[in-house]
Amino acid sequence: MRIIELNDENKNELQETLSKRSTGSFPEVEKTVSEIITRVREEGDNALFDYSQKFDKFELNAGNIRVSEEEIEEAAASDPEFMALLERAAANIRDFHEKQKRISWMDMKEDGSMLGQKFTPIDIVGVYVPGGRAPLPSSVLMNLIPAKVAGVKRLVMLTPPGQGGKIDPSILAAAKVGGADEVYRVGGAQAIAAMAYGTQSIPRVYKICGPGNIFVAFAKKAVYGQVGIDSIAGPSEILVLADESANARYVAADLLSQAEHDPMASSILVTTSKKLAEDVVKEIDAFVPELSRKEIIEKSLEQYGFIFVAPDMEKAVEAVNDIASEHLEILTKDPFAVLPQIRNAGAIFMGEYSSEPLGDYFAGPDHILPTNGTAKFFSPVNVDDFVKKTSIISYSRDALYRDHEDIIKFAKKEGLTAHANSIAVRFGEKI
Repeated sequence: MRIIELNDENKNELQETLSKRSTGSFPEVEKTVSEIITRVREEGDNALFDYSQKFDKFELNAGNIRVSEEEIEEAAASDPEFMALLERAAANIRDFHEKQKRISWMDMKEDGSMLGQKFTPIDIVGVYVPGGRAPLPSSVLMNLIPAKVAGVKRLVMLTPPGQGGKIDPSILAAAKVGGADEVYRVGGAQAIAAMAYGTQSIPRVYKICGPGNIFVAFAKKAVYGQVGIDSIAGPSEILVLADESANARYVAADLLSQAEHDPMASSILVTTSKKLAEDVVKEIDAFVPELSRKEIIEKSLEQYGFIFVAPDMEKAVEAVNDIASEHLEILTKDPFAVLPQIRNAGAIFMGEYSSEPLGDYFAGPDHILPTNGTAKFFSPVNVDDFVKKTSIISYSRDALYRDHEDIIKFAKKEGLTAHANSIAVRFGEKI
């Protein structure tokens, strides 16, 4: 990894480098995804069957597109020890998200007016679970459980088929623990299109959530507005903020934990200690040859691995807020003294025993987080993502009379005389 003296110029260069991974930088992918969506919208299941043959080398049909209850039960029973682990993780995730639940409210005033807000779970939600070489049962739990806690009635899960159409047993076991109502073996951009528009086999949903590759990200972007989406997830990111007290071996291990995800993942250390920076490089060089995803890690670090040495903690924190990383670890003498200064991060991990994988799997907060700097305005997936908020307004005649002249003036100012008349007519007035 490169060691760089932090300044405004190279900080801006970093942000520009990271932004190249966004969905605005791959027009050829956008074109392919648009064609897939159009075809699924027009041809329904037939398009899904063709794409499954093309991309997954599996002959999908109306009889096998939905994963049977028997297959799910068999997967759940295949590894009792892992099933118990899923249950323990699910309990932590459920407990954390239960604390996010809100209740409808009404504010009643003496003049007869009532204002309130009604919280209603979304009726049907689609969850996408990526396939690939590394199945992610943790993502299954992180999508399904907040939706279940919110009260979603119907959870539809789509995931790409593996060899012979099989779904990884760990994914199906997590689907059972998380509470999926239906599971379909469809992946890629075509899965997003199927959920957005519906096909003969797959129901149309109202919101789509879940991570995926760049084709999935582009597809979610394309169907947004037709359905709701959680976010457009980019490659994984970690930023470690550390001073001279940090353990270089821990820092190196944590940076590598994200680099192994994807060649486009970013791993960044911002530190006030040149010695720590040098020690971290040595530890990384020692770790990498031992790790199973060595080639991916090396590509990730070569493209998006950086170590910045800041002149002081104030400048270091400023850089942290500008970068707005998906995962932020604070490894300083007193991380809780630094915490109030942090404005932008998807999830914050405090202290040397709160390494990022704790959040990936077990602690309870959701690990589906804003990436590519969007932590400046987006939040992690949470219960609110699966709830609609509806305003409630009820006025008595006296309450409306008190405000009616102001409302009429407002409407006239905007040139909307029918609006004004709607108020005036209730009191026998003309506009």
